[in-house]
Amino acid sequence: MRAARLTGWRAPLEIADLPDPACPPDGVVVQVLACGICRSDWHAWTGADPDVQLPHVPGHEFCGVVLEAGPEVTRWRRGDRVIAPFILACGRCPDCQQGNQTICATQVVPGFTVDGAFAEAIAVPRADVNLARLPDGMDPALAAALGCRVTTAWHALTGRAALKPGEWLGIWGAGGVGLAALMLGRAMGARVAVADVVPEKLALAQALGAEVAIDARGEDPAQAMKAATGGGAHVAVEALGFPVTAEAALRSLRKLGRMVQVGMPAGDHARVALPWDVVYSGQLAIYGTRGMPAHRYPALLDFLTATRLDLTPMIARRVALSDASAELALFDGPAPPGVAVISDFTR
Repeated sequence: MRAARLTGWRAPLEIADLPDPACPPDGVVVQVLACGICRSDWHAWTGADPDVQLPHVPGHEFCGVVLEAGPEVTRWRRGDRVIAPFILACGRCPDCQQGNQTICATQVVPGFTVDGAFAEAIAVPRADVNLARLPDGMDPALAAALGCRVTTAWHALTGRAALKPGEWLGIWGAGGVGLAALMLGRAMGARVAVADVVPEKLALAQALGAEVAIDARGEDPAQAMKAATGGGAHVAVEALGFPVTAEAALRSLRKLGRMVQVGMPAGDHARVALPWDVVYSGQLAIYGTRGMPAHRYPALLDFLTATRLDLTPMIARRVALSDASAELALFDGPAPPGVAVISDFTR
């Protein structure tokens, strides 16, 4: 199979012909239809994620068609179209049994702990526990985003911060997960303010329904968001994993506000100093979040159906496998608006 393989930190990915993946007894082999290129993949590319060992195939945000199912698999068979969350839980431990699969102690993470989906095919262990069915008619490029950015945003808003209709949602970073949070928040009845340093991203956010767009290059963007939202956001989403946006997210909240750390703090940003005086005086709540439990897919898909929410405006670029290196390098600076998805694995 063709795959894009990381052989050196920050080096161009090597397009290689690798052996087809072996099917796990409890898993499946999936022909990849689409795979998103995410900032988390950039962390792996730069060497900031300690789980990644070279050589390595990145890619954790994918959907596809089942080519083969192992003998222990009961729910899936050849030809099924599926989506996979990027955290593959065991389904048996106490945390999994309580519905908290994202903290499973023996989790498998494609693109990080094992080879990922920048490839024509991928082996997915623990298939009965983790896979969800790809809805009929859903664009594979969009379905790929349901493996990470959309699901992460959904769980942040509903499973962690409990966003309510009428509340102000402040989003710091208008990348893929920020756009997903914007569109989901609007569909949930929230009012949305977005901050970013790229004017084109702010323009896209406004086109997608943001009432307030804050140019974070200004003198005090957190205060600007507080003023624009009549006293501060009720919920703030930090969607980049940077110290400056984590602090700004907290400072943009009104009293009793909730902040969700969605962006991945890694490398030089793994330890961040926060304004604890603001947390204390404002009686703020800080939530961490990572991914979404697989059992929550039906609720998300039902919500998308009920609200007729079209998330395809997130998809800005459909690229070839050979374009992955250039897309990863864009995350070294303010990346262009929208999400890039690998949809052509022949080039």
